[in-house]
Amino acid sequence: MHEAKSPLIQHWVDVIANSELPAITSTARMLDKFNNDDKSSLPKLSKAILHDQALASCLLKVANSVQHLSINKVSTVSRASVVLGIQAVKNICLTSRLVEGLLANKDLDDKVHQQLIKSMASSFYAGLLAKMMAPQYADDTQEELYLAAMLYRIGETAFWGSGGDSAKKLATFVDTTPAIFQQECYQELGGDFSQLSSELAKTWSLSDLLLKALNQPESRTVEIQIVYFADKLSHCIANPTGTAEEFHELLSNIAKITGLNIKQLTAKISLLRDQASKLLTSYGAKALIEHIKPLPRAKDFNDHAHKVLKYNPNKESEILSACMQLNKLLKTSTDFSAFIQTTLQAMANIFAFEQCSFLMMVDDKSEIKNRFTFDINAQAIENNKRFHLTRSSNIFSYAMENDQAIVINDKQAEQWYQYITGEISDHIANGALIIMPVKVGHKAIGLITGQVFIADKEISARDFEHCSALVEHLNLSLTMLSYKG
Repeated sequence: MHEAKSPLIQHWVDVIANSELPAITSTARMLDKFNNDDKSSLPKLSKAILHDQALASCLLKVANSVQHLSINKVSTVSRASVVLGIQAVKNICLTSRLVEGLLANKDLDDKVHQQLIKSMASSFYAGLLAKMMAPQYADDTQEELYLAAMLYRIGETAFWGSGGDSAKKLATFVDTTPAIFQQECYQELGGDFSQLSSELAKTWSLSDLLLKALNQPESRTVEIQIVYFADKLSHCIANPTGTAEEFHELLSNIAKITGLNIKQLTAKISLLRDQASKLLTSYGAKALIEHIKPLPRAKDFNDHAHKVLKYNPNKESEILSACMQLNKLLKTSTDFSAFIQTTLQAMANIFAFEQCSFLMMVDDKSEIKNRFTFDINAQAIENNKRFHLTRSSNIFSYAMENDQAIVINDKQAEQWYQYITGEISDHIANGALIIMPVKVGHKAIGLITGQVFIADKEISARDFEHCSALVEHLNLSLTMLSYKG
């Protein structure tokens, strides 16, 4: 169950439902007036749709693109309603309005727009996968499963389309660890995307199945499992994280539900991808088609596990700007801390490290303790870590004793394995780390570190060289500053 709703969550519900997506709000309220099991509702619903030319046109296009209907071309809204059924018609109307509303915003930041498109494509595909996984169910139940799976992440999708500066800020954390991203969600939303989805579903009076899937995810009913597995499969296809073995286990679980073997299941999923492309064209959402990916292969999981942080063509100019900032500080400040913090913030901004820290050597040189840490947005964060230097030879003492900058993308690598103590191994976790001595003259006073926590991302050789050059400029500045004192 979700925690109590925060005022901030309600703020975003109001922004999305009443300000940014009024069309889906009014459409959802209109559709809610017509009972799913009342045949007399069909002509009334058809009449209501006829008053909206765009909705009527989309309904006819989708009705004629549904492959399993062995009928002549559907040319009227009333005929489409009879052929498809009231629940399917309502789902088509909601899908149409959602796609139309979310794609209408042309002024989104590039990264936010990419997240929106990916989220929409993945959610749409999840809906189709849910229907495919339930051939034994009645048509109305299949439609309910489609809606629940498609809107399972409606909070996330709608936020990318409506979140403004908050969405832009949150987009910078997309490539961080799930824990860090979740923490930032709470900062911006007052909760998580699942809570936002649940509140939007209530506002729009969407299906009970969707609300149960969101609020009772521990339920083991087959319908809830279908929604869960459809969402998971769609997002795993789009972004093959984890391992090929875990993906095969997911397919095995779905195969049990469908009564198919793995080969039959993968064949159906491949056919469904073609259907998804045709339906997206009918909905006027061709931009989403490229994000409906084929089933991943073992190679795709391996490739994902060795991604390198993307090179930013502006890095050289940004590094030069950071060096100029240090030069200006030499004229205006005698505070060592200002120089170090300026460097850490520049590293966070330029190289997208999730944490940049300065670890200062204590007076008796027995350990180093954290003095400053900045996150990926160059914001100061709490960090009380300290590491021993005298108990054993470790990578930190090695770097300072040898005046050597070090990059560690694999803590199991033979070159550094003997220097990775238990506490340092826990610090690196499954990520990557760079270590650069901070010196005044020839005397080491501590270390600067940059960290990536995602297991599938490495620190590139180019970034390592650039970071080393920036810290060398810091060391030169600190040395010059010491002469002034």
